Amino acid sequence: MRIREADVADARAVSDILQELVAAGQRTKSADASFALSHYLEHPHRLHCFIAFDDSGRALGFQSLKLAHDGNPYATPVGWGIIGTHVRPSAARLGVGSGLFAATLSAVRSASLPAIEAYIGKQNHAALAYYESLGFRTYRETDGVICKAFQLLRSSAA
Repeated sequence: MRIREADVADARAVSDILQELVAAGQRTKSADASFALSHYLEHPHRLHCFIAFDDSGRALGFQSLKLAHDGNPYATPVGWGIIGTHVRPSAARLGVGSGLFAATLSAVRSASLPAIEAYIGKQNHAALAYYESLGFRTYRETDGVICKAFQLLRSSAA
């Protein structure tokens, strides 16, 4: 598996991953290439977006890291990272998520972020278990959502 920073040329690959998640009933949001560009690859608050490929060049998953700004849609504390992980169902349990997180965690440390938040639907048991296994801990809940934080520096927000 190869992991690298994604760029705009990866919009189709990111979209393909999202579309496989939609087809598997694991996603209901947009999944087209224009959404991949606007929400992940060219997002104004993007810090990084790492993408994983198998040896044949097929995209297996990606992980987005954005900087939380005032008024962000998740109510994540300003200055924290906002993480999103998307792995093809056909690539589940192959270490894709762990590999992506290793790249993201290095980037988070380089940026000196105090924490990362994952905003997860309460019914998404696989994502809840994934983030818990990485060291994220529940620190707040909203209607239908569990917010897990990975603390790097002490913060009064969590």
